[in-house]
Amino acid sequence: MKTFGLSAILGLLIISACTNNSSDKQNEEVKSNAKYETVLASEVEWTHLNPKRGDLAPKAGTLWGDRNSKEATGFLLKPSDGFQSPPHIHNVSYRGVVINGLIHNDDPNAKNMWMPAGSFWTQPKGEVHITSAKGTNTFAYIEIEEGPYLVHPADEAFDSGERPVNIDHSNVVWLDATDITWVESAQNVKTAFLWDEKDSKFSGTMIKIPADFSGEIISNDSFKGIIVSGHFNYKTPNDTESKSLETGSYFGSEGTAIHHISTTTASIIYTRTNSKFKIK
Repeated sequence: MKTFGLSAILGLLIISACTNNSSDKQNEEVKSNAKYETVLASEVEWTHLNPKRGDLAPKAGTLWGDRNSKEATGFLLKPSDGFQSPPHIHNVSYRGVVINGLIHNDDPNAKNMWMPAGSFWTQPKGEVHITSAKGTNTFAYIEIEEGPYLVHPADEAFDSGERPVNIDHSNVVWLDATDITWVESAQNVKTAFLWDEKDSKFSGTMIKIPADFSGEIISNDSFKGIIVSGHFNYKTPNDTESKSLETGSYFGSEGTAIHHISTTTASIIYTRTNSKFKIK
């Protein structure tokens, strides 16, 4: 599997420019229309990813959706230090973002290519591969468009027509306010475009939030965010107190929504959405 940069897929996601709508008016819309949800990393309930292998399998903790049903799902994957799976396939394709430690995901005969935190990869359904991990607290975010998420033996392999992608964190291309117009220059927020699905209209990005940031993510329709690194305080217009979201935590919304965030350290958020959003 080759490692690719992101220049070939830049521009697939169009994000709207900031508007001059009053904050009070937006807050009223959010309070009456938006539905919010958050899951702290400390609240995740861990189970075996592959129950048939028991303790030999990595642990998995659902953040949103249900990987055992037909719906789209996002969950955390936690393999043990030194874990290496046998060659296998999945019945569905998935995307992965390394959050901590090192992960290798490739053809069984490929040399180890350890992906550190902030790296992104895709695994097509039906393709034989292995997954390995290095580190005492290695975990990643996994996302599927449909379930259930199942593991099958290598002899059931098939070609779905998709091809895998591995993007090391050093190959992620970050755009700042000089390249885009949807964020104020003073905020120094950067973004990286990862994928875009024309059929589902969903797309994925990573957002780099600087230290000491205080502002809002204004989203429409479906929006999901996972903390890849750092942590920040988070509050919706319906909350009286902020929540501290550490690495691996999730926040999301349905409908027009305002996510108030503030940071003390630089943070990276992976986002999945099917509509335009703003940061200001």
